[in-house]
Amino acid sequence: MWLILAFASAALLGCYDSFKKKALKENAVIPVLFLNTLFSSIIFLPFIYISYQTELLDGSLFHVAAGGWKVHKYIILKSFIVLSSWVFGYFGMKHLPLTIVGPINATRPVMVLVGAFLFFGERLNIWQWIGVLLAVASFMMLSRSGKKEGIDFKHDHWIWMIVAAAALGAVSGLYDKYLMAPVDEGGVGLDKMMVQSWYNIYQCFMMGIMLMLLWWPKRKDTTPFHWDWSIVCVSIFLSTADFVYFYSLTHPEAMISIVSMIRRGSVVVSFLFGAVFFHEKNLKSKFVDLALVLLGMIFLYVGSC
Repeated sequence: MWLILAFASAALLGCYDSFKKKALKENAVIPVLFLNTLFSSIIFLPFIYISYQTELLDGSLFHVAAGGWKVHKYIILKSFIVLSSWVFGYFGMKHLPLTIVGPINATRPVMVLVGAFLFFGERLNIWQWIGVLLAVASFMMLSRSGKKEGIDFKHDHWIWMIVAAAALGAVSGLYDKYLMAPVDEGGVGLDKMMVQSWYNIYQCFMMGIMLMLLWWPKRKDTTPFHWDWSIVCVSIFLSTADFVYFYSLTHPEAMISIVSMIRRGSVVVSFLFGAVFFHEKNLKSKFVDLALVLLGMIFLYVGSC
């Protein structure tokens, strides 16, 4: 079950990346990111209110558990980690092709895999190792294909922003496993809906401060902001993808290294969007690389069944 949820989260995440690229086209990054956190918060506020004021959601997947500072301090830290990743990622994505950003983000599972070995003692079987190696090879090939578009990976600061976003995303993935793991297994044992609901709200406040201090005073001298309905789609697809992701991690047999790897399969969805809607270049050389991604996903699935 957790594998199916991981694949569903990957598909939703690919749509999220694609709408994010559209929302950022010739648009100011900070207000777009603020609105994304605002709309995501609005999505979860009703669940928080109903859970705290009534018993309608008790025992359901949408119930938000209550807790004080003892648990909220963990969620605030998650908010800071995720928002830092998003700030780097949004700026990088605005200035780079979607078919370049995807492969760089796809290195995230490798970072998570190392972290899972170090902190959670996870081990992979032969099928899973083959899937991991195929995925890593395909991601490296995709990155090399991107060099044909004239992007200097060593000196382009937008590339390094995407790398920073991927690294922070890997940290967030490992932290999620820690937050969701039961206390008797060394985790915090937090409720998934509580984490997802409140971390969006905390991010909204953080982005509100950034908006007022960094963007608003200089809004007339920087890239102007314009409304685009894809901004709403970003929040919807991200919230749904994260909900499915958090739910998959609550299964006792779920492995964070595998879930993270499968979620990076979102590069397939974003590749299709980049080809069809954004008319990005150098697609033929990237098609073989994507086939390896899919093959790697199949090995991961077989090895985890």
